[in-house]
Amino acid sequence: MSLIAASRSESTKLFTTSIWWVLAIALVGYIGFNAAALAFVFSAASTGSLGGEGAPAVPPEGIPALLYSTATAVGYVFPLLIGTLMVTSEFRHKTLTSTFLATPRRGLVLGAKLVVGLVVGLLFGVLGVIAAVGPSAAFLAGYGLDTDLTSGDTWALLGRMLIAFVLWVWIGIGVGALIRNQVGAIVGVLVFTLFLEPIARLAASFVEGLGDVLGFLPGAASDALVGESILTAATGAGGSEPLAWWAGGLVLVAYAAVLVVLGHVVSWRRDVT
Repeated sequence: MSLIAASRSESTKLFTTSIWWVLAIALVGYIGFNAAALAFVFSAASTGSLGGEGAPAVPPEGIPALLYSTATAVGYVFPLLIGTLMVTSEFRHKTLTSTFLATPRRGLVLGAKLVVGLVVGLLFGVLGVIAAVGPSAAFLAGYGLDTDLTSGDTWALLGRMLIAFVLWVWIGIGVGALIRNQVGAIVGVLVFTLFLEPIARLAASFVEGLGDVLGFLPGAASDALVGESILTAATGAGGSEPLAWWAGGLVLVAYAAVLVVLGHVVSWRRDVT
C-alpha cells in the first residue's frame, strides 16, 4: 500500500468518527470565549472605560497581536489531544490489528497519520484563528481601536499559528504512539499542559535565570514561534529573552520528531494485542 492510499485510509478512520468535530466545536467555543473576554478587558482598559485602576498595562499597539494569539496560547491542547487520540483510539478499540494486517509496513502507517495530522492541524488552526480573531477584532473595532488586520506582521503571526497547530498535532501523534493507554495519555497531556508547564512558567517569573531553561518547554516554544502569548505577557518570560520565532519552531519540530521516533521504536513495533 502506498503512502497516498494509507493516508486516505487514515483520513477515513478519523473523519468518519465524531471525535474530530466534537473537539473542533470545543476548540471554537473555548478559544472564542477567552478571546472575547480578554478583548473586552484590554479594549476597555486601553480606552479608560475600566477607570484605569487595575487595568492591564498593555500598550494599545500591542493589543491586537496579543488577542489573536489566544488561539495558540490557550487552545494548543486541542490539536495535541486530537493527535493523541488518532493513535490511542486504535489501541483502545483494537482497530490497529486490522490496519497492520492490511498495511504490514508499520512505519508507513505512522507516516500516513502524520500526513492526516497535517490536514487536521491546518483545519483546527483555521478554526482557532477565526475563533480568536473574530471576537477580538469586533471588540477592538467597537472601541475604536486598530485591528491591525491590514498589517503584514499580523498575517505572518496568523500563519505561524497554523504551523504551531500542525506541530502540536504531530506531537500528539508521537505521545499516542509512545503511550498506548488512552486514559493515561490524555491525563498526562492535560496535567502537563494545564498545570505543570503553566505553573513552572509562572514560577520562572520569580526565579532569575529559570526562564532561560523553561523557554525550551513545548508551550513556551510554541509561544515563541507565534511571537505573542498572554501567558508570556503575564509572566514577563521570567525576565529572560524569549526564543526567536524560528528557534521556537525548531524546538517544537524536535519535540515532535523525538516523540514520533521514540514511539515507533519503543511501542509501535510491539505486538498490538
